Amino acid sequence: MAESSSVPAAAAAKSDVETEELLDRMLTRLALCDDSKLQALLSKLLPLTISSLSSSSQLVRNKVLEILSHVNKRVKHQPEIGLPLTELWSMYTEADATPMVKNFCIVYIEMAFERAPLKEKENLSPMLVVNISKLPQQHQEILMRIATKVIGECHASRVDNETAVKYKLMNDHDRDLFLEFCLHTVLYQPPAQGGGSSPGLSIAQANRIAGKVPLKGDMLLTRKLGILNLVEAMELSPELVYPLYLAASADSQEPVVKRGEELIKRKASGANLDDLRLISRLFLLFTGTTGAENTATDSRVNPGNATLKLKLMAVFCRSITAANSFPSTLQCIFDCIYGSTTTSRLKQLGMEFTVWVFKHSKLDQLKLMGPLILNEIVKLLDGYSNSESDSVARSTRTFSFQAIGLLAQRLPQLFRDKTEMATRLFHALKVESQSLRFIIQEATNSLAAAYMGASAAVLTELESLLLNNCQVEESEVRFCALRWATSVFDSQHCPSRFICMLGAADSRLDLREIALEGLFLGKDAGQIISQNLDHRYPKLGEMLDYILKQQPKLLDSYEMREQKLLFPSKMYVAMVKFLLKCFESELVQNSSLGRSSEFLSSVERMCLLLEHAMAFEGSVELHSTTSKALVTIGSYLPEMVSSHFASRISWLKHLLSHVDMDTRESVARLLGIASSSRPVTASSDLIRELVSLFSGTNKRFEVQHGALCATGFVTADCVSRSPSIQEELLQNTLKCLVDVVNSESATLASISMQALGHIGLSGSLPLLVCDSSSVSILELLNEKLSKLLSGDDNKAVQKIVISIGHMCVKETSASNMKIALDLIFSLCRSKVEDILFAAGEALSFIWGGVPVTADVILKTNYTSLSMTSNFLMGDMKLSLSKYSSEEKNVVSEDCHIVVRDTISKKLFDALLYSNRKEERCAGTVWLLSLTMYCGDHPTIQQMLPEIQEAFSFLLGEQNELTQELASQGMSIVYDLGDTSMKKNLVDALVTTLTGSGKRKRAIKLVEDSEVFQEGTIGESLSGGKLSTYKELCNLANEMGQPDLIYKFMDLANYQASLNSKRGAAFGFSKIAKQAGDALQPHLRLLIPRLVRYQYDPDKNVQDAMAHIWKSLVADPKRTIDENLDYIFDDLLVQCGSRLWRSREAACLALADIIQGRKFDQVGKHLKKIWLVAFRAMDDIKETVRNAGDKLCRAITSLTIRLCDVSLTEASDASQSMDIVLPFLLAEGILSKVDSIRKASIGVVMKLAKGAGIALRPHLSDLVCCMLESLSSLEDQGLNYVELHAANVGIQTEKLENLRLSIAKGSPMWETLDLCINVVDSKSLELLVPRLTNLVRSGVGLNTRVGVATFINLLVQKVVEGIRPYSNMLLRSLFPVVKEEKSTAAKRAFAGALAIVLKHSTPSQAQKLIEDTAALHTGDRNAQISCVYLLKSYSSIASDVLSGYNTVIIPVIFTSRFEDDKHVSGLFEELWEESTSGDRITLQLYMGEIVSLICDSIASSSWASKRKSAKAICKLSEVLGDSLSSYHVLLTSLMKEIPGRLWEGKETLLDAISALSVSNHKAISMEDPALPGTILSLVSSACTKKVRKYREAAFSCLEQVIKSFGNPEFFCLVFPMLFDMCNLTSTNKTGRAPLASDTTKAESDDAEDVSIPVDKLMNCITSCIRVASVTDLVENKKKLMDVFSISLSPGFQWTVKMSAFSSVKELCSRLQSNLNDFQGTSLNAHTTAFIHELFSSVSPKLVECMSTIKISQVHIAASECLLEIAQLGRYISATNWRDIGLEGEVVQLIEMEKNEQARSTLKKCIDNLQNFERANAESK
Repeated sequence: MAESSSVPAAAAAKSDVETEELLDRMLTRLALCDDSKLQALLSKLLPLTISSLSSSSQLVRNKVLEILSHVNKRVKHQPEIGLPLTELWSMYTEADATPMVKNFCIVYIEMAFERAPLKEKENLSPMLVVNISKLPQQHQEILMRIATKVIGECHASRVDNETAVKYKLMNDHDRDLFLEFCLHTVLYQPPAQGGGSSPGLSIAQANRIAGKVPLKGDMLLTRKLGILNLVEAMELSPELVYPLYLAASADSQEPVVKRGEELIKRKASGANLDDLRLISRLFLLFTGTTGAENTATDSRVNPGNATLKLKLMAVFCRSITAANSFPSTLQCIFDCIYGSTTTSRLKQLGMEFTVWVFKHSKLDQLKLMGPLILNEIVKLLDGYSNSESDSVARSTRTFSFQAIGLLAQRLPQLFRDKTEMATRLFHALKVESQSLRFIIQEATNSLAAAYMGASAAVLTELESLLLNNCQVEESEVRFCALRWATSVFDSQHCPSRFICMLGAADSRLDLREIALEGLFLGKDAGQIISQNLDHRYPKLGEMLDYILKQQPKLLDSYEMREQKLLFPSKMYVAMVKFLLKCFESELVQNSSLGRSSEFLSSVERMCLLLEHAMAFEGSVELHSTTSKALVTIGSYLPEMVSSHFASRISWLKHLLSHVDMDTRESVARLLGIASSSRPVTASSDLIRELVSLFSGTNKRFEVQHGALCATGFVTADCVSRSPSIQEELLQNTLKCLVDVVNSESATLASISMQALGHIGLSGSLPLLVCDSSSVSILELLNEKLSKLLSGDDNKAVQKIVISIGHMCVKETSASNMKIALDLIFSLCRSKVEDILFAAGEALSFIWGGVPVTADVILKTNYTSLSMTSNFLMGDMKLSLSKYSSEEKNVVSEDCHIVVRDTISKKLFDALLYSNRKEERCAGTVWLLSLTMYCGDHPTIQQMLPEIQEAFSFLLGEQNELTQELASQGMSIVYDLGDTSMKKNLVDALVTTLTGSGKRKRAIKLVEDSEVFQEGTIGESLSGGKLSTYKELCNLANEMGQPDLIYKFMDLANYQASLNSKRGAAFGFSKIAKQAGDALQPHLRLLIPRLVRYQYDPDKNVQDAMAHIWKSLVADPKRTIDENLDYIFDDLLVQCGSRLWRSREAACLALADIIQGRKFDQVGKHLKKIWLVAFRAMDDIKETVRNAGDKLCRAITSLTIRLCDVSLTEASDASQSMDIVLPFLLAEGILSKVDSIRKASIGVVMKLAKGAGIALRPHLSDLVCCMLESLSSLEDQGLNYVELHAANVGIQTEKLENLRLSIAKGSPMWETLDLCINVVDSKSLELLVPRLTNLVRSGVGLNTRVGVATFINLLVQKVVEGIRPYSNMLLRSLFPVVKEEKSTAAKRAFAGALAIVLKHSTPSQAQKLIEDTAALHTGDRNAQISCVYLLKSYSSIASDVLSGYNTVIIPVIFTSRFEDDKHVSGLFEELWEESTSGDRITLQLYMGEIVSLICDSIASSSWASKRKSAKAICKLSEVLGDSLSSYHVLLTSLMKEIPGRLWEGKETLLDAISALSVSNHKAISMEDPALPGTILSLVSSACTKKVRKYREAAFSCLEQVIKSFGNPEFFCLVFPMLFDMCNLTSTNKTGRAPLASDTTKAESDDAEDVSIPVDKLMNCITSCIRVASVTDLVENKKKLMDVFSISLSPGFQWTVKMSAFSSVKELCSRLQSNLNDFQGTSLNAHTTAFIHELFSSVSPKLVECMSTIKISQVHIAASECLLEIAQLGRYISATNWRDIGLEGEVVQLIEMEKNEQARSTLKKCIDNLQNFERANAESK
């Protein structure tokens, strides 16, 4: 580069003339240059030529242009000629380059890129775009076209990191230009035939991308893919690349689309869609250039294609910035709705975007866009027909209506002045399809808010609209009409309330509820009114006027109620209730209205309307409601109502027989009210008439009931007046009522008693005169009432007992009082709650001081005190306050004092502390009633401490009603008491809740006292129930454990304690609201327990404590945070409680509280929480275990977060790890509980994942624990299977591999992998010693293999970092490999040792390898260890092992011949892996191998001797005569032959045989005497008596004789062989027949004096082969004897086969001798030998064939016979004698089955016949 840059400088230094001359010479050279050398010339010429353009001389420039023109012509059509790209770019980038030089440079740079190699273009391309922003625009375009073209060619499939780094060197400005060009390239599409630019581009931009030639097909595809890959590799911010990826996903080519969508998901999904710059770019893609009239035609950017627009709209609908980008937002919406290229899908998305804009745009922008968009929406809706079924059209209409609804919420002023939109939407609800109605309904409801506060004219139009739509068929229209009526208009608007009244009778429940809410008559009316303090009802007169305006006939009524109802009954019911509310509201607001004539007139009209509602066709509910409304009006305006109905008595009497009981009672009250305005005489007549109605017989029940009720109310009114009715009439009336009680059913009797009670409220009941005596009514009815009170009619009992109380209100007789109390107290064992409440009410009336008067009871809709006070649900004071009165009952105080004393004693002495739970419950109800209804009475005030004690005691009751009422009583006592009492009460409740209080009073248990609720503790042994004290005692006795009763009592006391807490909680929740600061000192003690009790297993306790918590704690989170340590301390203690419910609750509370905590809050408790969690998981109670599991999950989540360095401060994470990890490793993973172990392992694994480097201080402990857990946590079933694997035929090695594969898939191994990743050099100091210790002491297959594998991975991770510890590891691993029995473990440790060897020092490596090699001399396990180690060294540390081949190759070679087949097989595999060829390797390491063999032969080990001998055999086989060290080997072998025999010594003979065969020539040449020595040595071996050794000796002798081929060997050996043959002949006795061919029974290892004749015969054959003919002729007699012996019948057929070979060999020798020595004396001897052979051996051969049935014998014998027959021609005729052979052979042929033998025998016949014919001719 420097060299090239110096060229222009040199050129510049020259003069213009010189430059011109130089250029001229260059032109000449260029013209003369061949094309083959042109590229090299141009590399120098072109830069120099272009640089000359910097000259100002025109001649120079002309010459340059001439040269360049020539160059262009030469290279134009030869693209293979390259140009100097690098030099041209260097010249272009020089700072002092002139513009002309740069212009020409860039032209040739573009040309050079076309011709450059791909790699060069790839390397240089990034340089083109670096600092591109500083170049002229035209140059920018050229260079970026070049760059994108190269990107397409090189990076269409992938981009390497190196290239990406080069492109990242661009500055921000360069990057923006480059990305813009890339975006335009992706947007570019091939031009259509009609011309025009691509969507999203202007004509100028498209030309800029394409250059001179339009881009098409694969070129454009690869360019786009390359750009996408490169931009991804550059890792730019999502906001920069989002438009590019989006444009790619809308491309016309499928690969680009897929790639774009993939990149959006993976790389750009996190883009900030509210980035202003990004949204502006996206809007430009959508709309193109706006305001085109001011822009040149070529520069106008076209909108994107339809696909791109769809994707852009999906983006805009998620961007708030897009919603606020006016006017682009408006243009986008209009383009979607009315654009020339819009589609139905675009219209849908446009409306969806409109909804988004209306929801998220700023108000100032919405004011500008809203009206315009609204008009377009209306036009769009008008353009669709209602019947269109297209889903996209429906969706568009859906979004349109949604948009209207949203716009109404944001810009209500757009709609407020006109009702057109409301009319449109209500109409749409009627005509649109069902699928759209819900959306329209939502929009209509949203529009309602826009009309709030509208003008009166608009509201009037709306009234008409709603009235017209409130009762149409479509429920959605009715819904919206009701919703508008309740929301648009205020509560005093009469038309809207009338619409709600109409809606109250709707067929749909939800519409009825909305209507009732609009009338404030719904279920939550009280709550709604309390929340809306400004709520006001319309004036009664106005409301009535509007209703009557709608239906004037509502005031019509008739005596017989035959008028027709104008509305449904439900609508009347709602109307009556609402009018009543209006009446009460107006009266309460201004109490003086009662005297206003206008108001009274309205009330009169209301009464007429109510009378109209009592029409006969009305519903029971309507009649009941209407009659009660009349009573309510009468309670407020009694004079007006009484006067009004005084003239309507007959109408009322007609209603007394109504079918509805409530209606009859209300009408009876009205009669009582109306009678007050009539004279006493008229009332008396009415009473007589009423009495006659119920005193007769065969009357309807309804008639009797109405008459009785009316009699009570009318008579009570008359008694209270002065003057009263006649005594006679009163006596008669009372007698009739008493008669009804005595004679009628319980129901009528209760009604009659009720009437008596009402009369008693007005005055004391007189004595009845019966038979000239007077008796009180109670005395007269006592017996009957007792029966009735013990009856089953609960409602009748309630009415009777309350009536007794009413009768005693003004009673003065002590005896009557006693009778009444006895009757009431007789109910103390009732289990019916309502009866107990009624009895308590009666006692309250008798006690005195109740908050109601007789007028309240008689002239209002009063039912009873218990119903009015709403006992446990409401505020008693508030509910009873409206009935309070200053009126005092003037009765005998003395009598009532006695009564009160009687009641108190009965409650406190008999009931409240009774041993029967029913009586305690009754006492509680009655005491509460007295306290609540008579709490202001002085006597009650004095008794408050005693009442408090009673209620405190009753908090522990099992009966829930008793408990709840006791807690209610505590609250009432708190309200009634003074300051000191309030303090005492709070202290008592706190001690009860915290468990420190004691019960002050005990209950004496009797036999039937219930200790437990039935079913609480199961059943008795016989299946009976267990609940009473007697049953528990019986069970204890039956079980033989009388002391068990004390445990039952302890359990019962605990149950009572728990109940006390629950009951205290109910009372406390109410007291806490009032106690205020008095509770502050107790909070620290209370809060931990309250937290725990909220998780109690008993749902009732939970609820009760939750009430306290809500009452006591304003900010729960802050309270818990402030008292967190106290809460933790309490919960941790309770987790170990002896009570299972405490343990369960504490665990659940802990699990909830620890969530989201920081380390400083829970750090000091973390270990304890883990400990209690583990204990709970092993609890004896299942529910506690479940709670423990939940706590474990919670603490696991917390711990993982605290230890995760990405979520917690590093210091806190480290401390958390220091606390938790050692605990889990020591207590969790080693636990005997399976669930705890699993949880601990899971946590440890997750900790390892998130802890990062915070794990390092604990690595040693963690790794060792995980490794040990691999075995300790393994399924024990696998161990069992392994123990019995052999019995079922499973291979142990396969089973081990299965166990290891399971272990490697375990969480422990996954954790170990994570540990590997954080290991550093410092952590190795602690980790490696622990690992070495585990190597020695680890137990279990998985652990041992695991530690070996971990060491392997550890060394791979730290590499050279392990070197300081290599000696330690080598010393620990090597002995383990030797001692390990498991194959898998042995291999694993060998692998670990090998990888440590790779990083050890040379001295350590040498020692290890030598020690490994020495293992081959050990036992079987050591040898297997040796081969595994060498295999591992070879595969892992081959570079280290290669320097020690001289040590290991001999070991591998010799060990191939071990006796153990498995061991030898392993070494054989290793040999094949380690060597490329046997011959080369053996020659290379011959010296070392021979040395090792010699040492092994000389060793005392027989096995070593054996394998060495086998190794010599292999050496001889492979190297043959090239075995140079044979002498040393032979010497060593010969030294070992003499001496005692040992097992396997025959291998030495095999080795001598092998050496003799392979190196006989060298042996003979080196020492001619040595073969004889060998022969002598082997011959002596043949005399040994061990059969196997002797056989090997004979085989060796055979090979030695054959190999050396010395004729002298015959004379040396044959005599010995002959003697042995004779010996076998003499010893041959009793052998089996030859034909049986049985095998020998003798053991191979047993001594046997018999000689292997077949081997012996093989040796004789070898001797015959090497002997001279002379020697053979001289020993013919012995030879013939040998043949005779060997072919005798006593030997096996194998011996005969050897004999046949000998005979054939002898025949062959004789044949060759006859041919060589014809005419000599030797020939004559040979002929004689042949004759003798023919005559002696041939019969033997025939005999063998006859007696032996083996085909091999027949074939060999026939061949042998043929050989002899062929020699027969040499026998002279004089010596010939016929031995009858031919006939025998013919006979054999006939019998022979083997074809080959038969063929051979036929040849024998031919030879014999020829021989006989020749002899005959010679004679």
